[in-house]
Amino acid sequence: MAADTVRAIGGARTASLTTSQEYSVTMTSATIRALLDAQRAAFIAEGPVPVEVRKARLQRVIDLLVKHSDGLCQAMHDDFGGRPVVFSLMNDVLGSIGALKAARDHLHEWIADQPRASVSPFDNFGATAWVKLQPKGVVGIIGTWNAPLFTLLAPLASVFAAGNCAVLKPSEIVPRTAELIAHAVPEFFVSDELAVVTGGPDVAAAFSAQPWDHLVFTGATEVGKLVMKAAAANLVPVTLELGGKSPVLVSRSADIRNAAERIAVGKAQNSGQLCVAPDVVWVAREQVEAFVGALREFYEGLFPSIAANPDVTPAVNERHFARVESYVADAGARGARVVMAGEFPRADGAASRRMPLRVVIGAPADSEIARHEIFGAAVQVNAYDDLRDAVAAVNAGTRPLALYYFGTDEAEQSWVLDHTLSGGVAINDVLMHAALHDAPFGGVGASGMGHYHGREGFLEFSHMRSVYKAGAHDPRREWGMLPPYTPQFEQMLRAAVAP
Repeated sequence: MAADTVRAIGGARTASLTTSQEYSVTMTSATIRALLDAQRAAFIAEGPVPVEVRKARLQRVIDLLVKHSDGLCQAMHDDFGGRPVVFSLMNDVLGSIGALKAARDHLHEWIADQPRASVSPFDNFGATAWVKLQPKGVVGIIGTWNAPLFTLLAPLASVFAAGNCAVLKPSEIVPRTAELIAHAVPEFFVSDELAVVTGGPDVAAAFSAQPWDHLVFTGATEVGKLVMKAAAANLVPVTLELGGKSPVLVSRSADIRNAAERIAVGKAQNSGQLCVAPDVVWVAREQVEAFVGALREFYEGLFPSIAANPDVTPAVNERHFARVESYVADAGARGARVVMAGEFPRADGAASRRMPLRVVIGAPADSEIARHEIFGAAVQVNAYDDLRDAVAAVNAGTRPLALYYFGTDEAEQSWVLDHTLSGGVAINDVLMHAALHDAPFGGVGASGMGHYHGREGFLEFSHMRSVYKAGAHDPRREWGMLPPYTPQFEQMLRAAVAP
């Protein structure tokens, strides 16, 4: 679809839909605003959103994925020029369904009012207090291309659980997937519950500038800054899921071959095009060669061939293919050693956008690959003499979305956890923390802010509203707490000032 087109879709606002309607309109900021306003008006008119309505909405998203799973996997395959259907099914379809089911099944545990201590001494006269969790209203969700379903629907699980409406903006880099989402949504939702806007960067910019009640963005850090700047103009709270150079610390106590295998498996997923992909691996100097050899062995075991291998995900487009190639070439020109895991396709090469894993050893700190998130089929390996030096190097950079530690030394493991900060952590594995549906997923600092998944995701999109209810009797006048103030009341206050 052209960058100047929006698709806002829906049917009747009921739990069971028998009809749907589709609107195609010329995209302007005003038309996105009209869509937002329509959702907000419906949200206000609806009033409190019962648990069963929220669960029904979550179930309808699940039903959408069940019905269209094959078509969505094919669309992702085509958008990438050969992404494995199995990976799309595992990561995007089942990953999203897992998040939706977890929210559906645990919502009743999260939604109740929370009693809180009231104000003393009024609590002695019947005053009570509680926190009421209410939906914020209308949430905009901007997804990304590398996990085009998951980055839309995993946050949507938390958004719907909290009782909100939502508008989705899929990435234009995966146009077939975006178009199919836009056509599938009206079968299950009306536009004042869930809508889809498609288009390019200009549409995304207009989308970010709207006065949402909350805005979610998944993508690159530099783009996240622009999204946050646009949201700030309307004081819109944001959840940003970004990235960074997620480091791996391989302890001397680790099983080197086991660490290499798990890192190879993690790096093979989507050919490294994941925000939590292992980016830079720190290995004890005397173990570097053993690690690199094992990493190469295991990666080649996963992909005995690269050319035309349907299990190898291509770089999503020529620009990203060229970007990764330039990082590797720059590092090599600056003196880094490059080891290939797998043969580079000679026949189709850049045309297929499939590439082997390049292991870049000892890249200088000012090289492109050391300065930027790789987001592709390459990995840095750096040597350390003391693990504390590796941790210091990690801490000298921006906060990553993920940090990984391999080792069996419990004291060292605890020290690493205490002396680093990242969005999440996996120990003796990579990527897996992002699959925890009952724990928050999110970044910190340059890797983002806010969370989705679990109760924390539900709270992210809920307004925690404090409520105080006075008792039947107000003792303030009889206690001299109201003007004109007496010396006795001042003495009582001063007596209360104590350490």
